[in-house]
Amino acid sequence: MNRINAIKRGNTLLKIFLISTAMLVCYYIWDLFSDPFGFSGFRDSPVWFVVKILLIILAEAILFWIGIILVYINCNQLGIKWRVLGAVFGMVPIAHLILLGKIIKTADEEVKVETEKINLNASRKEQQICKTKYPILMVHGVFFRDFEHLNYWGRIPQELIDNGATIFYGEHNSASPVAASGEELAKRIKDIKAQTGCEKVNVIAHSKGGLDMRYAISKCGAYEDVASLTTINTPHRGCEFADFLLEKIPTAQKEAVARAYNAGAAKLGDINPDFIGAVTDLTHSACHKRNEEVPDREEVYYQSVGSIQTMPAAGRFPLNMSYNLVKFFDGRNDGLVGEKSFPWGSNFKMLIPYGKRGISHGDMIDLNRENIKNFDVREFYVQLVSDLRQKGF
Repeated sequence: MNRINAIKRGNTLLKIFLISTAMLVCYYIWDLFSDPFGFSGFRDSPVWFVVKILLIILAEAILFWIGIILVYINCNQLGIKWRVLGAVFGMVPIAHLILLGKIIKTADEEVKVETEKINLNASRKEQQICKTKYPILMVHGVFFRDFEHLNYWGRIPQELIDNGATIFYGEHNSASPVAASGEELAKRIKDIKAQTGCEKVNVIAHSKGGLDMRYAISKCGAYEDVASLTTINTPHRGCEFADFLLEKIPTAQKEAVARAYNAGAAKLGDINPDFIGAVTDLTHSACHKRNEEVPDREEVYYQSVGSIQTMPAAGRFPLNMSYNLVKFFDGRNDGLVGEKSFPWGSNFKMLIPYGKRGISHGDMIDLNRENIKNFDVREFYVQLVSDLRQKGF
């Protein structure tokens, strides 16, 4: 709440700055044309006129800089883009007014959204609608890790905790074949059970994490420890564009990329990272074969979610670059995974895109911490976990 109040204070100062500056400019224009050759009003003494102008400029500068610093520091929705544009074009006439208007509007919208969310959570605090019977294990996808200060799931976990959930993370390698990741996750669940005394866990897994967990459940004995598995934008039937890339890219180039990634991943905590193995297991051919070998377990409740990105510009880098390639091979997609690959289990929910933007692979984990019009990703997960609670999990 302190952050939101800081944005409000900063934005108020920026609005006062804009209004007062506009009023002063209008007054001086009027004063100039009303008596262009005299010294009426503020101009009755040239020295006093200059002093007043300097004092006004100082006051306006104080208003502006305090306001912009408060907003820049606290407004998450500005992102890097608008901060950089504001800094670069801040002294360009007309452009600086347009950018300031955009900054004020963005800050206002964030204050509105966050205030509504705070009030909503306060109104249902006693209900603890996300307090499930079993704790939630959140499993990341490929090429990411669970870092303490850079959460893969963005603002989602805290929103679930605020509504009663108990959260754990997979903490497995960023890049490994499905079988290796499955073994890691099965062990991680055993550790959570030993730590908490819980009987089972509910798993929410994104992207390749869904494949890893299905393997852990079916092949590594985790069916005894998992009550439910919810996969989010998981390529259950693989990605045909991945087959194409692995076939067309020369071996030397693939190996060079793999060595570079594996070296970096090892420094960040991966044990024996395997870039090629991870990518290969995302291909359509590998998933088709594995689906025949990894049956679902009746002890576990399976459900899935998918979403659609509507055009390249709707996704942040690199999804804006991969969208058309995926579309060529896999049809409608989220920037990485085709819609035919999403469904798995007894319940499937497709998030229909609103307007031109749609919902990308990264949007589904709040990757950019962005408030998307008509799609509140945090509330989506609150309702998803609340539904698990109502189902008895």
